[in-house]
Amino acid sequence: MSSTRVLLLGVLLDGPLHGYEVRRRLELMGTQHWANVAYGSIYHGLAKMADEGLLERVEEGKGGKTVYGITEIGRAEFARHLMSHWWEIKPIVDPFQVALTFMDRLSQADLTSAMEARAAQLRFSISMTERAIGGKRAFGAPRHIDECLRLNILQLQAQLTWVEEAMEKVRNGELP
Repeated sequence: MSSTRVLLLGVLLDGPLHGYEVRRRLELMGTQHWANVAYGSIYHGLAKMADEGLLERVEEGKGGKTVYGITEIGRAEFARHLMSHWWEIKPIVDPFQVALTFMDRLSQADLTSAMEARAAQLRFSISMTERAIGGKRAFGAPRHIDECLRLNILQLQAQLTWVEEAMEKVRNGELP
């Protein structure tokens, strides 16, 4: 089960919602910073999980808004996959590692330029994510959501540290 499906089921544990409300809850959690949620696929995901019996259509809404609630089967699936996510270490799929694999195909100037740009983007992302910490609580997000953002910051900082160290190696002719 994808992480997006677990997120959708988890949001619905608190009670029935329509797709827009689900999206707002996911945004409130800051999932754009740490999960690969395609917000446009939420409605499709909800409908598909309803067809699979994980959700039920509680109300066929006015204006085309369908309200979904989680079923007992959905609760069991959520619990099973939640524990799986805690216990299993899975590789983080990052397209940057593909680029890293072929760093030797770039000139030193292009590689250095790309690394400098990446470092600047990482610094900006860290700054923006740090600003988001604590601010979401004012809108009702639980306290522990900040931990998702803190983990994201640490991952970004680790990559920034690597880029800065590797950039120095490139400049000194030690890489690639």
